[in-house]
Amino acid sequence: MPVSTEIYQKMLAQNEQWVASRTERDAEYFSRLSKGQSPKFLWIGCADSRVGAEEITQAEPGEVFVHRNIANLVVHTDLNVMSVVQYAVEVLHVQHIVVCGHYGCGGVLAAMKQDDLGLVNKWLRNIKEVYFKHAERLDGLENEQERADRLVELNVIEQVYNLAETSIVQRAWQRREVNIHGWVFDMKTGRIKDLNVLVNDPESLHPVFRFRNIENGNSED
Repeated sequence: MPVSTEIYQKMLAQNEQWVASRTERDAEYFSRLSKGQSPKFLWIGCADSRVGAEEITQAEPGEVFVHRNIANLVVHTDLNVMSVVQYAVEVLHVQHIVVCGHYGCGGVLAAMKQDDLGLVNKWLRNIKEVYFKHAERLDGLENEQERADRLVELNVIEQVYNLAETSIVQRAWQRREVNIHGWVFDMKTGRIKDLNVLVNDPESLHPVFRFRNIENGNSED
């Protein structure tokens, strides 16, 4: 199938339209935007092209610092996500971190199967471990759709706690409040479901995950 140059040119044309629309409403918009960012939110979401953070929350540029990957995972050995978290927490001083999954997530659905998918197997292993941890509850659901939806929610909750278990977040808690939330986006309705999971202090964690004497330590995980 030949590559379409029309859709490529369309993207550039839409950018020009966006610039014209913005400057028509506010001539100083891009001047202010270029001076820096001070987002209050870090968004960790899925890379799915239908789940853009700014679009579904109607946030303006500069309001949300965004990291996205397959199935919105927070893996402590992933230098990409850990670097984003550290910068957001220690430099931008975000107040809220949102982990947002979505129903029908391809990563979650793939993790529920036994197919060999090559390299991505290593990534999906993290979701499989969430399933294994909650296997009794999930296997008790006869409807596969319900089981997949529940795994999406459980995966989000697991990533919320993965964030809380980092020394980056726990060091920040010694100085100020940082709230970690779990959300799920429903494409069928366009609405965000708040899972009502809020973690904002180390007392929410099992003692084995609480760091001691980290005030002057290294923010490596």
